[in-house]
Amino acid sequence: AAATPAASPAAAMSAEEAVEAVTTEDGTLRFDVAEDATRFVFAPEPVHDDGMPAYGNAFVTQGYIYPEGTLDGSNGVLADGSPEFPDQVLGEWTCRGWFIGDGAHTTTGPWVITTQVYNFGSEAGAAILVTEGSEIADLNVPIARAISGGTGPYTGASGAGAQTLLGFNATAGVDIRFEFSMQES
Repeated sequence: AAATPAASPAAAMSAEEAVEAVTTEDGTLRFDVAEDATRFVFAPEPVHDDGMPAYGNAFVTQGYIYPEGTLDGSNGVLADGSPEFPDQVLGEWTCRGWFIGDGAHTTTGPWVITTQVYNFGSEAGAAILVTEGSEIADLNVPIARAISGGTGPYTGASGAGAQTLLGFNATAGVDIRFEFSMQES
């Protein structure tokens, strides 16, 4: 069973400050995400014999957004689900999707297809970026994601970028690095 969702530790960070922290001079967004797998919940069916999600299983999970370079592939969330670096949290990441491939048993190639919502800062909805795409089980291999919209500074956002799986943290959640370029309207 999943733990009760924690309050976002980015309490003192405004959306504007968080957006500034992830945006480079050329407008590219770069940041890391540490999943808090204590908040990972999947459907009761379909599952493999060992109870792990199989192809077609739906899930939702959340985690913490950090500045690029914060994560080394095995850190970012403590075993109890709290952020390892609470003073560096830039917002909250929410991911929903479905397992594909061999579900949670996938060791290479696509394993989930997801919608990811990055809420920058402490205010829900002030600065959200939304992306869509497949995720792969391979470490340190970038995969493309499409920007599908957002709120605040990302209203009408489009473009593309990449996600790279860095490894797994103390909660068995993923550590991911992102880089997104906005398309000019």
